[in-house]
Amino acid sequence: MAFDDAYSALTDHDDDARWAYGTGFADPLAGVPTDVPPGVDPADLMAYCLMLGDDALIMSHRLQEWVTRAPELEDELALANIGLDLLGQARLLLTRACQAESAACDEDDLAFHREAAEFRNVCLAERADADFAHLVARLLVFSTWRLAAFDRLTASRDPMLAAIAGKGVKEMTYHRDYAAQWVVRLGDGTEVSHERMAAAVAAIGPLAGELFHADEVESRLSEQGAAVEPGTLREEFDSVLGQVLRAATLDVFVVGDVVPSGRKGEHTPALAEILSEMQGVARANPGGVW
Repeated sequence: MAFDDAYSALTDHDDDARWAYGTGFADPLAGVPTDVPPGVDPADLMAYCLMLGDDALIMSHRLQEWVTRAPELEDELALANIGLDLLGQARLLLTRACQAESAACDEDDLAFHREAAEFRNVCLAERADADFAHLVARLLVFSTWRLAAFDRLTASRDPMLAAIAGKGVKEMTYHRDYAAQWVVRLGDGTEVSHERMAAAVAAIGPLAGELFHADEVESRLSEQGAAVEPGTLREEFDSVLGQVLRAATLDVFVVGDVVPSGRKGEHTPALAEILSEMQGVARANPGGVW
């Protein structure tokens, strides 16, 4: 479509595909039933959507920290886009959390007005990255696990959760492939890059046990056909990680035995630091609209 000037192009709101959020944003799940299916516990569904939404929200924030810091401009753009994908998933999941129990809240309330102990993200999502190798190792582990979960959630009895997962599968496939390419490039690169990639992969292992440990909410919803039992993801996860790490000439990934308790609201100090930055404007201007 031709425009007389750049401003006209930016303010034409008919082409919603060009907008991530805000003006011109079309609901990607318009028409999907929002009623909680019979036999699915609304409180558990809300808690589960909070878990998945918080995972995406906090991981997105960590990725945004790498814009202007990545090795190449193309990687800054790639990480920004991955962060936006996860932010979009977070918005949909937090909105669904409010819908599930008809709660008087919205996505902003959940993102900006909860304390650290009220967040239910896995601790892997909040971990800071010492260098780029740590970032791509963490992204590989996170996206491989989340893609396996979303692939199964497309069959969820909750139609809204199934629709969110269906949209997310396409996004997470790219996230996983992007991270895998960098892990192989660095692992099978120079002696220095290999050592740093090996150290990064080893550092992620202790936090990975939580990814496959079922919370009571996940177990109950799995029995109701609305969620995924985390333990069932392990075989696919090990297979994918094994293929990538072999190509990268790296050791087998070792999942830690100690299970962090992010799902219970027990987090590392890193989450409080993230929330202080992420929530500052909203808390300083309660009720503000931007």
